[in-house]
Order: sequence, then structure tokens, then C-alpha cells
Amino acid sequence: MHIQLVSTDKTLYKLCRETLAAFPGTLSVSAIPEKEPKPDLLMWDCDSEIPLPMELDFEQERKNIFLVSRKKMAVLLDRYPIAAMQILLKPANKTTLRSFVEHSLARHEVNGSSEVKSLRADRDEILQCLLHANLKLQEYDQDRTNFLARAVHDFRAPLTAIDGYCGLILGEQLGPISEEQQEVLERMLHSIKRLSRMATAMFQLSVGRQLDRQPNLQTGDIEACINQALHEIGPFSESKQIELTSQINASPQSLYFDREQIEQVLINLLDNACKFTPKYGTIDVRGYPYFWERRAKLKTTLTNGERRTSRLQAPNAFRVDICDSGPGVPFENLEKIFEEYTSYSGGQDRSGGGLGLAICRFILNLHHGQVWAESGQGGSTFSFVLPFMQQEVPLTVITDPPRQMLQAGV
Repeated sequence: MHIQLVSTDKTLYKLCRETLAAFPGTLSVSAIPEKEPKPDLLMWDCDSEIPLPMELDFEQERKNIFLVSRKKMAVLLDRYPIAAMQILLKPANKTTLRSFVEHSLARHEVNGSSEVKSLRADRDEILQCLLHANLKLQEYDQDRTNFLARAVHDFRAPLTAIDGYCGLILGEQLGPISEEQQEVLERMLHSIKRLSRMATAMFQLSVGRQLDRQPNLQTGDIEACINQALHEIGPFSESKQIELTSQINASPQSLYFDREQIEQVLINLLDNACKFTPKYGTIDVRGYPYFWERRAKLKTTLTNGERRTSRLQAPNAFRVDICDSGPGVPFENLEKIFEEYTSYSGGQDRSGGGLGLAICRFILNLHHGQVWAESGQGGSTFSFVLPFMQQEVPLTVITDPPRQMLQAGV
């Protein structure tokens, strides 16, 4: 199946490429629709300055997906009044986009069946109602997200005040305190900071894409970030008597990143590791230069041997591994744990309700990096890479390799 995105938005192309990597076929992108070979599915970015088709009949509309913001949706519906039109509200997420493409792919596979053609007349009316209901659900989901963002924003203000009061007491500016009181206040301050980070993560996850905020990229010391994150997570690991070790190799090139955001990633990953590492377990943090093949799908099985010595290419990124001795993640859930607001059943659900790991992926995407998980008998490893240089990829007609090639690591 050939899918084409008609857009000039690089961020949207990246989202489509990541979402469609699991589907057979190819994805291309350009500012005008291709005529030969004719795509099986067209995805139109209605917010870009790209001319839309003059008119579409019902059969053509079933082969098109329109990505549009709510402020421009009325104009689109006036132009194409047919109710069965597939509309995906922006900012799009992977889950919704995947469901739209799965529906189009299923329809494409059975297109030549005479039995299906005989049932279409009855199913078309049902399809119209379902698509209309889907559009309304997208609107309600955006309203819910906006409400959540406003609530979390108001929630952060009292947390900041409590944090300040604890600091005043710990600094003995309101009078002397005993050692026991100091220990209790330090633990309280640690919990307040965790709550504050969670509130910030929820806010970023809710409105980050809509605001299109870019990280404050500056030359940074990744080892200092790792040490700070280890210090932050210290009380949690000490309570379970977990052994924390780190081995950081110097980066041969400067790294540009938002220190606050990368510290958030490290704390989230370390917090997740501490939560699932048993008492008296171990957590090992490693950082080293690494050759990152951007277009190849990263394997999600823990491999034996030293990757750094097996690579012949020059390092183009810095990689951080956080290895724990906790239970492994089921293979089928290695990608799912990074999805927003999703979880898998069981007492060892590493997704944490789809908040901590989802915000890690969100931040790494903003830095043009990547985060992933690997699992083996000895525990789980959560890794991420930061590129040495932030390079802009030109938006031209690009064709992705088939799924089989991606799985083979080509």
C-alpha cells in the first residue's frame, strides 16, 4: 500500500513515519500529490499552504484523510460537505492516526471482493455515522486535554509555595530544627519536587504539541546531568538499599540540549528503574559515544557483546543506558510502554499509566533523539541517544523502506 502525505510540515512527516513504520508498504511526502504511481491513500495537511482538490466524490473521499486544526475545520466541511469524510484533528497523535490508517488498509485489502461490494450500500450509512461520531470524540478529547492543562497549571502554584516554605524551615530561617525534623523535611521536600515534576510533565504532555515549544538548546555537560539525577533519586534507592553505579565516558563533541528537560528524562527513567528493582538490587548507568543509525528501526531485544567496539562508523551521538535487575518487560509491550495514557495488565506494568515514559519520548523527540527499551533475563535496559549536532533534514519526496527491511535492520 502506497501512502502519501501532502504537506510541508517536517514534524507531521516525522509523526507519520514513526506511526506507519509498522505497516507494510511505503510512505512518501511532497508539496503536491503524485500522479504516477497513484497513491492508495492521501493524507492532506489542511493547515499548510497546499491547494486542496477542487472536489471529491464519495469513493474518492474514502481514499483521503484530512488533517486539520479545529479553527479551519468549518471551512473544510463547507468545501466537502459529505459526512463520510475522514477528518483527523491536529495536533494528531500516533494512536488516532494508526486507527485511521488501519481502517484504510483493511478497506484497501478487500477492495476487489465482490461480496464486500454488495454490502457497501448498507455499510456506507453506518460508516458516515461512525466517522461523524469519531470527529466529535476528537473534539471532546481536545477539550478534555485543554481542561487538564489548565487544572495542572493551577496545581503547580501551591506546590511552588510549599517548596519555598520547606526551604525556609530547612535553612533554619524560622528557628532551629532537630536532626529528626531535618530528615523529615528533606523527605517532604523530595516528595514535593517529585509532585512538581509530575505536574510539569502532565502540562507538557497535554499542551506541548499545541504550543510547539522548542527546547532551550545550549552546550551542556551530560555527566553533570546524570550525577544530578542520581542525587535526586538517592533517597528512593537508599530506602530499598539498591546499589547505584555509573560509568560515563567523555563525549568527543559538544552536546546541545535543554539541561532541565534532559534531567527530567534521566529522573523519570531512574525513578522507573527504582520502582521495579527489588530490594538489594542494582541499577547501572552507562554513558558513551555511539553511532546512531537514524533511519534504521532500533532492535528491542537485549543483545550480548559490546556494541561500542562492534561499530565501525564514527560516533554521531551520545548514548545513555540505565540497566536494572528488575523484571523484564514483555516483548510485545516494549513499544507500548512509551504510549500516552496506556498501560498493560499485570503487577509489573512499567508504563506507569503512560506519563513518565511518554514525557521522556516527547522530550527526546524535541531534541531529535530517541528513547527505547530492551529486555532480557537479567533485567531491563532503558536507553536514549542525543545527537551531537541538530541537523535539519530537507523535506523532499522520501520513500520509506518496506516493513520487512526495517525489521531486518537495513
